[in-house]
Amino acid sequence: MGDGPPLLRRVMSPCIGICTLDRKSGFCLGCKRNIEEIGRWAMLDDPQRQAIIDQLPSRKSMITAP
Repeated sequence: MGDGPPLLRRVMSPCIGICTLDRKSGFCLGCKRNIEEIGRWAMLDDPQRQAIIDQLPSRKSMITAP
């Protein structure tokens, strides 16, 4: 059954449980992802996840809320 073993994801979610979107930037105050990235995270493969992770540090300055 199936095409082999399930894929293991090595790039884990950056979620830290502070799930509030900044109104101006649209990024989560906790993980710095936008709602689309958060919603499709489970369907992404590791290279796609890593591409998002790589963008997160630069998003910190775009968030306006404390």
